[in-house]
Amino acid sequence: MGPTAKDVRRTIEQNWNEYLSKYANLFSSDSISGSSPPSVFVGSFGYPKVGVGPMVPPIHGDTSLLDTPERWLGKTLEEIVNFRLNLVRGVQKVSVHAPKGRYIEDLQEIAMANNTPDSEIKFERNTVPVTTIDGESAPFGPIGEIKSAKFSGISSSKPIEKIYYDRDMKAEDAILSLYNSGIEISKIQKCLSIGMFGKKRRMVPTRWSITATDDVISKNIISDILDHPSIDSYEVFSHEHLGNTFSVLLFPHRWIFEMEEAWYTESGQIGFGADAEDANGLDHYPEIAGAYFAARLGVAEYLREKKRQAGVLVLREIRPEYAVPVGVWQVREAIRAAMKGQPVRTETLEKGIDEACKKMSISKGEWLAKGTLLKMLKQKSITDYF
Repeated sequence: MGPTAKDVRRTIEQNWNEYLSKYANLFSSDSISGSSPPSVFVGSFGYPKVGVGPMVPPIHGDTSLLDTPERWLGKTLEEIVNFRLNLVRGVQKVSVHAPKGRYIEDLQEIAMANNTPDSEIKFERNTVPVTTIDGESAPFGPIGEIKSAKFSGISSSKPIEKIYYDRDMKAEDAILSLYNSGIEISKIQKCLSIGMFGKKRRMVPTRWSITATDDVISKNIISDILDHPSIDSYEVFSHEHLGNTFSVLLFPHRWIFEMEEAWYTESGQIGFGADAEDANGLDHYPEIAGAYFAARLGVAEYLREKKRQAGVLVLREIRPEYAVPVGVWQVREAIRAAMKGQPVRTETLEKGIDEACKKMSISKGEWLAKGTLLKMLKQKSITDYF
């Protein structure tokens, strides 16, 4: 029997607490003055009444790097954790169904800012460190209940501002419009989270809004690529970062997609998770959660650019050095980076699978045993699926 989710969670929280003690000269004060990256966060605990507020470092100036994961590729785990520990999160309890009032309006202005607004926050008491993380969103530093908050120097993004004031536009259309205009996914996700889109303005906990944004965008791209011809070769792309090794195998087929994950626990056991879909899409929430949609987005973007569709297998091996999860952004950006590289082309599906497993410490046989897509393809000739 492999490691349970509880075992994995315990390991993550132990590692996070080690990082806190090792790296964090943690901020503790009843007030803070600094420039928000800009950043807002909507919690999920106590839903539908959740903690909502800005994240602000005790630093003035251009702090955008601290909350722009699209710029973190190539950074070390220690660097990313230190970015996040600088961000102090202020919260007020707000119902997600009624995001109204000056405080929420201020946060929405921050979310649509294209600069780093100045922030002055007073807390009810000294801030305290956060000792648990969820793995979907990037971690952050201390947290405190807001007594008062002032923001100044906000310069709004015109594309976001335009959509914010369009109350007839559906949330899904708003997400796609901003994505197609070149707005970063992390920025779109924050705006969705703080209740800026749709006819019924509701807030969405940050961890859910990240997954929803990746899902909406990738689903839309897939609907486009289904009209394109299949690729005519077997191609393997790969990328390694932050203790994660990714392989992406593309092969001639109408759109099918599977992602498999494998990870090690401190005891050396290996856990597996896998999910798959065909052209009809996914009919359940994935076992591997937001990582599935993040990876699907990275591959779909590549295929749309090439005007092709394909069968896709994504393998992700999570090694022990990935001690603290920093969010599913790293899956999306790793797949994007992999797809920008030069693929290894093989003559057959079997050789493609061999190549995809080459950099993994987990054997080809173990990967084959855990997924469904490869079993299906091995049972029938690939031409049977056209």
